[in-house]
Amino acid sequence: MAEYQLLLPSMGEGVMEATIISWLFNEGDFIKEDESVVEIATDKVDSDVPTPVSGKIIKILKNKDEVAKIGEVIAILETEGGTQDSEVPEPKSYEEVEDQIHKPEPEVINTLEQPLRNYSDNSLSNQSSDLYLSPLVKSVVQQENISESELKTIKGSGLEGRITKEDILGFVKNRGVVQSAPVQQTISQPVSEVKTQPAPAQPISINDSDEIIQMDRVRKIIADAMVNSKHTSPHVTSFIETDVTNVVTWRNANKNSYQKRDGEKLTFMPIFIRAVVKAIQDFPMINVSVDGDKIIKKKNINIGMATALPDGNLIVPVIKNADQLSLSGLAKAINDLAYRARNKKLTPADTQGATYTISNVGTFGNLMGTPIIPQPQVAILAVGAIVKKPAVIETEFGDVIAIRQKMFMSHSYDHRVVDGSLGGMFLKHVNDYLENWDLNTEI
Repeated sequence: MAEYQLLLPSMGEGVMEATIISWLFNEGDFIKEDESVVEIATDKVDSDVPTPVSGKIIKILKNKDEVAKIGEVIAILETEGGTQDSEVPEPKSYEEVEDQIHKPEPEVINTLEQPLRNYSDNSLSNQSSDLYLSPLVKSVVQQENISESELKTIKGSGLEGRITKEDILGFVKNRGVVQSAPVQQTISQPVSEVKTQPAPAQPISINDSDEIIQMDRVRKIIADAMVNSKHTSPHVTSFIETDVTNVVTWRNANKNSYQKRDGEKLTFMPIFIRAVVKAIQDFPMINVSVDGDKIIKKKNINIGMATALPDGNLIVPVIKNADQLSLSGLAKAINDLAYRARNKKLTPADTQGATYTISNVGTFGNLMGTPIIPQPQVAILAVGAIVKKPAVIETEFGDVIAIRQKMFMSHSYDHRVVDGSLGGMFLKHVNDYLENWDLNTEI
């Protein structure tokens, strides 16, 4: 017999830890190769961890709700045989595993670290070399303007006492309560350096008939992300009403033949994404992110697709390189991601790297909405329900009133880098591509 150490595998760039949701087997149970052993959750998505070998679980090292690092041993299995080939090497250190996961080119490292090297008096570059911060934690520290002295007061809960994202967010949440700077000091600071702290939450009165519902883990993540986005980006929203009669006519003419040919439904989303991709190509400065006072212009066009889950929560799977997919390719990618999202089959990589997001609020019968920007993107489009309306149509014989298929679109954008002219023109181009949809388009 030999022992096999089951490690928490890599789950995509930027994912450094996961929370154990539940074990699918108990100690003493026998599991087969490639069988899912444990359900885990990251800040992106829930997924299962399979075992690469068959064997009996003799020890579970990470219990439910505990956090494990990538490369950390989470269970020990007893396997058949004891040859040298089946022996498991000594567990690697966290640093060794991290080096295997992230091996970017020196030029990439230099580009990513430049904002930190240029940081002001509170720069992380002045910290002692023994203080390890992951890229995710560094970005949160920079965003929240946490000084070196403040950082040294934070007790890390991660592996070997390292500071985690939760440690930073907990510190930020309590910073305004614990610290109260003298009024004279606040007044003497330049306006640009004054950081406004949120007012303490007012106590809520609870009646005997009220029901208290604890947020689940996903809802907490969504809540934190939405508050963070509003805190980070000054949101501006533009609206437009679009005549999608051609789009509806084309889809009605092709949906049955497409489903018969490919065995899949043809929704409106591939058409919306095609129009958005073309508009991004017209206005590439919509496809950017903000890092301090720097604008990062994205080369790839990766479209996030907000998807409602059966439990009422929301997830945003990503269609990578959407500009390189045909209409049929977009339809297949959308159907695949939507199916796996609703059946909890997404991987962490499926939810990473979006550069622009679309939310279809029309599926809930809503005419329009004011979507919140997913950070670090700078814009998001919401499409409303398609309804029949009487509209004035210009013809060569004069104006006439006709029944048309109409839809509102809402475009929220980050006013730090996207002005009203850019945000409005982008939305108008999406509108024009949809209104002028070619009825002879092939799929």
